[in-house]
Amino acid sequence: MREHQLLDRIRLMNKSPYRRMTEDPRQMIQSIQHHLQRILNTHMGSVPIAEDFGVPDFTNFMSTFPDSQREIERSLRQTIQNYEPRLQGVRVAFFQREDAPLTISFQITARLAVSDHNDPIAFTSMIDADGRIRIQD
Repeated sequence: MREHQLLDRIRLMNKSPYRRMTEDPRQMIQSIQHHLQRILNTHMGSVPIAEDFGVPDFTNFMSTFPDSQREIERSLRQTIQNYEPRLQGVRVAFFQREDAPLTISFQITARLAVSDHNDPIAFTSMIDADGRIRIQD
């Protein structure tokens, strides 16, 4: 049942208290993808309960990109490590897309942090013109 976030697990248990849930890696990856999308599109300091939740405003970083590339990668990696416990060995790396030369793209690679499923996974991500991060698997 770790493929779901805590509140989703509570809801599922309330609906079917006697049903035993098994972990589905596909559902877990989809849940992680949605959670990463939420985390990485939240500005640091906008969540009162956790001041470091989210990412810093990258506007200043973008004016010095690609010189600021390593700092952005470090910030994204640290945020994911802090707030997505279902991933281990997180790496973030920028790359240039030939089909979209004016976009900023990066790949998130990690391993699932579940005893039965510690498979490597990767998400391709892109920062769009509005500054939002889109994550695809």
